Amino acid sequence: MAEQILKTPVEYLKGIGSQRAEILKKDLRIFTYDDLLHHYPFRYIDRTRFYKIRELDPDLPSVQILGRIISKEILGDKHTKRLVAKFKDDTGSIELVWFQSIRWIDKIIQPGSVFIVFGKPVIFNGHFSISHPELEPYQANAENRGNLTLQPVYSSTEKLKQFNLDSKGLQRAQAALIDQVIRQIKETLPDYILNRHKLIGLQKALYNIHFPENTEILKAAETRLKFDELFFIQLKLLRTKLVRTQKFKGALFNTVGNNFNTFYSEKLPFELTAAQKRVIKEIRQDTQRGVQMNRLLQGDVGSGKTVVALMIMLLAIDNGYQACIMAPTEILAQQHYLSIKSLLGDGFVSIEILTGSTLKKARTSLHQRLESGELDILVGTHALIEDAVKFKNLGLVVIDEQHRFGVEQRAKLWRKNIIPPHVLVMTATPIPRTLAMTLYGDLDISVINELPAGRKPIKTVHLYHSQRLRMFGFMREEIAKGRQIYIVYPLIKESEKLDLLYLEAGIQSIIDEFPMPEYQHSIVHGKLAAKEKASEMQRFVKGETQIMVATTVIEVGVNVPNASVMIIENAERFGLSQLHQLRGRVGRGAEQSFCILMSGNKLSSDARTRLDTMVRTNDGFEIAEIDLQLRGPGNIEGTQQSGVLDLKLADISIDQKLLADARQTVIQVLEDDPELKSESNLLLKQYFEQKSPGISWDKIS
Repeated sequence: MAEQILKTPVEYLKGIGSQRAEILKKDLRIFTYDDLLHHYPFRYIDRTRFYKIRELDPDLPSVQILGRIISKEILGDKHTKRLVAKFKDDTGSIELVWFQSIRWIDKIIQPGSVFIVFGKPVIFNGHFSISHPELEPYQANAENRGNLTLQPVYSSTEKLKQFNLDSKGLQRAQAALIDQVIRQIKETLPDYILNRHKLIGLQKALYNIHFPENTEILKAAETRLKFDELFFIQLKLLRTKLVRTQKFKGALFNTVGNNFNTFYSEKLPFELTAAQKRVIKEIRQDTQRGVQMNRLLQGDVGSGKTVVALMIMLLAIDNGYQACIMAPTEILAQQHYLSIKSLLGDGFVSIEILTGSTLKKARTSLHQRLESGELDILVGTHALIEDAVKFKNLGLVVIDEQHRFGVEQRAKLWRKNIIPPHVLVMTATPIPRTLAMTLYGDLDISVINELPAGRKPIKTVHLYHSQRLRMFGFMREEIAKGRQIYIVYPLIKESEKLDLLYLEAGIQSIIDEFPMPEYQHSIVHGKLAAKEKASEMQRFVKGETQIMVATTVIEVGVNVPNASVMIIENAERFGLSQLHQLRGRVGRGAEQSFCILMSGNKLSSDARTRLDTMVRTNDGFEIAEIDLQLRGPGNIEGTQQSGVLDLKLADISIDQKLLADARQTVIQVLEDDPELKSESNLLLKQYFEQKSPGISWDKIS
């Protein structure tokens, strides 16, 4: 069977052996034949055409030229010896140079002989030359002139190259593997899907992704393999959603009662935006269907997600259920708790907070009140998933910044009630539509895409280090108005010591420019003890300090409406998403807020794009799209934890149409045949169950 052969350990492949296999496992995570087969080339060298010498350009990759050796000579002494040959076609001449195997090459290249040479052209001393070109004697009557194919180039490592597993070595290994297994590869998609999307067969696709005959067949192979990746991700996600909606009944929130109505009419301090009203309506409809809700709520920083979550929690309480909200950090949990408490006021509903630092006595009391049903809302961190935390009747789970939690952590909350509670996942990191479709394809998605009335867009400027005096002057003006200021430094693990030096130098320069006692400073970074960190943050929150110098520990969890300026030092070292999150720490009040991006003069193309984007727009979704294009999906926050984006070829930032086609095809397949029982879908069922062992379609009821 093909799947058994593909599970064969890679050391059994001819030419690999145990020593090379160990390096393949360690450096490329290649353990089996299947892993090697799906280690695709990352580019191809075009050997399908011949260049004329006058067409050469130093920006070209390796090229193929037909010409004649005119002359040759060996130059230099014992240590700098090289063989130089003059090579000519009907448009000009270049030099061919060898520094190794000189004696052997010297015998082969005789003046007057005609060769096909292949290599990378460079300019040296004003003339084109190629070092160590590949040589092929030209035979005028040969049917195939030269190597007229697209030559695959594989990613390798220095260690692998020592074992002759450079790109060429991996190419030989792939050739041996494909020769052994290609005829046993089974099709994974039924004919009706292949025909509908004009896709080539899997055997043909796998052969031609490694050894394409031309660009057309390469494109067809890429399309087929990309479609497979996206299709089976969507099948897994939408099948999970189908099982959940058919198998798990959900709590009914039919009553809009006293808590919801009183809060809406008497306690809500501002008018809800149209987007907030729309999202509440979408969630209300979910909770009246008798099916467990799983909804993702996306909203930019400051768009009012917490108020929406609170109103749904009040709806749960009106229907006899409890609610909880889980945040990734103690700071963020504390912020949610204080924010909800201030919105509700005293004596409205019972609410408590549970974190790792909750004292044992308070924890025991809290556990008892929660289990008896006396407690309505519990806010907390990972502490909520502990076995000791038992609800009387949990109806709603709100998870904030869910990409920071693993699947198992979230599942523990779902199991805390006989009827699984409704789940509302919130994120302030705007997610491009295509990424959301892939990461959260099993969730329904709601978007709050407008800010509350009265909020002024944050003005963002980019300054260079040479303009620092201008920045200091602006800071003084804002502080004189009674405002507060954040100054954030990068803290990247790889250069933590260097970053801390920058931070310390930055702190000293701020103290020099803004001396005490006239100015007060809060200093916060990851090396501080939790107690010190909390104390420094509280001083800033209370307005006792005007300037907070910090690392990105303030990215989430600080809400200070009086803070009107965010200064980001070395802004070129931050990702777009991080810059946008940091900027969102200001603009919480009615006053005009500002974000100043400080950078050096030397900026990479990507860094300049990031900073220009921040200056140009406040739209988190536009920023997220650009971030996706710059970084690719694998580097976007949350994709590692999801375990979903194991994409070898497909790139959702550019393969959007293919993703939409794959998803729509899956939707149609499941609508027509939800359990994949028909003969035409047998291939899909077999492949899915082979890739997801232990999961059976027959469990759908």
